[in-house]
Parts: sequence; C-alpha cells; structure tokens
Amino acid sequence: MRAVPIKSLSVHLVLIIGAIVLMIPFFWMIITSLKTSSEALLIPPTLLPENWQFSNYINVWKESNFVQYYLNTFIVMAVRTGGQFFLCSMAAFAISTMRFPGKNIIFVMMLSVMMFPPQIVMIPVYALMNQINWLDTYYVLTVPMMAGAFGVFLLRQFFLSIPRDLYEAARIDGCSFPRIYWSIYMPLSIPALVSLSIFVILGSWNDFLWPLVMTSSPDMMVLSVAIASFAGEFMTDYPSMMAAALMSVIPLILIYLFFQRYFIEGIALTGVKG
Repeated sequence: MRAVPIKSLSVHLVLIIGAIVLMIPFFWMIITSLKTSSEALLIPPTLLPENWQFSNYINVWKESNFVQYYLNTFIVMAVRTGGQFFLCSMAAFAISTMRFPGKNIIFVMMLSVMMFPPQIVMIPVYALMNQINWLDTYYVLTVPMMAGAFGVFLLRQFFLSIPRDLYEAARIDGCSFPRIYWSIYMPLSIPALVSLSIFVILGSWNDFLWPLVMTSSPDMMVLSVAIASFAGEFMTDYPSMMAAALMSVIPLILIYLFFQRYFIEGIALTGVKG
C-alpha cells in the first residue's frame, strides 16, 4: 500500500478547512430560517432551534408574492443570458477572426469599460430610461444588460484558441461569415458559452442595486430586492428573510451542479491563447 505524501495530505486538509469555513454562513442561514423571530435574536445565539419552524417557508411563499418574484427573476435572467449569448459571441467572433481597421482600438476601448464601476453611469442611465419611459418595466431590467465587455473578452479568448486553419478552410470553400460563426465556432465553443451563461445567470440572479433603482412597484420586484424588503425600519424578520434567501439560492446551486463540468472546462480553456 503506497503511502500518501505529506504534501498531498496538507493540501487536502487546507481545502477541507476552507470548505468548512465557507459552509458556515450557509449552515447558519438554514438554521436561522427554522427559528422563531425571538429565538433568532437571542444573545448568545442558539446553535439549533428549540422548536423547528418549517412553517416559515410556507408563510414566505403564501404571504408574499414570491411566485411573481421568481417569475420576474427568471425572465430577467433568461433575456440577459440569451442576449449576451448571441451579442457577445458575434462581437467576439468579429474581433478574433476578421481583419478591419481599428479592430484593436475598438477592443481596447471595450475592455476599458471594465475598469469603471457601473455605479458611475447609473444616474445618466436612469435619466435616459426615464426619458424613453422604460422605468419599472422589463426593458430596463434586461436590455441594458444584454451585452457586456467581459463576455466579449471571455469568448474572444476562446475563439483565438480555435485553429485558424478551420476558418481559412471554410472561407476557401465559400462559407459566409454567418455560416462560419454558426456552424463552426459556436459548436466548438460550448464550454466557453456555458461559462459565460453561468456568469450572466449568477450576475442576474444576484443583481440588487440596478433593480432597486430602476423599479418601484412590487409587481416588478426580483428576488434580491424582495429578500431585502423583509428588513423593516424598526424590526427585521430574520427567519423569513433567511427562508426566502434559501429558496432563492436553490436554483443557482442546481444550475452549477448540472453545468460544473462545462464551467471548469471553459475557465481552463479561455486563457489558452491571448
């Protein structure tokens, strides 16, 4: 029986400790969601609930418009993901394969957008959305986020790793640019596209500031804003808030578990060639 190296044991020990530390907030969220409001505020806190309040989940689902919040979040997530899937991939294809004047300048200017936080443009964008009557609509939650510099950069790096010979052979055979894009580059880029989709899904699902500023009616609330609404001016219902947070995070966990192979593969391959 071969002895396990000390270095390997130490690495795994560090990873296990790190995983436990990262799981503590998630564990505390679950435990708090099963407590009463008074027990959640006890100091020192109790590790396990004295009376397990599974009814907190039922109350959150029935008393708040949680189905509408889920629907709004899914719509925003789907439109943003689909938009970035096509718009970012088309821009990345043009930048990585075609030759035209100013291509590098355009790409650098596009990347420079990533250096600035989105909050600095929120006021002028808010004024623009107000002028075109998009405030408190699905348009304001989706259209401005249907393309992004990060998505173009991510896919461009992956497209550069695809052998140039495939592109040149297709051009010699008479394939048009849309045919090369759709029939060659898109099928070969599934790992990168899935990775981008996961990033966009996570960003859309967890987006808080943009929906908070751009919408005002309860019917347009997304999950992140709805969860924050459980915090009152004088009192916060922590068990209900944690129950809502747990229900909102379950779809993300399922999505990551289902696509984790593509996610890891895409991240590993997007930096092959720059």
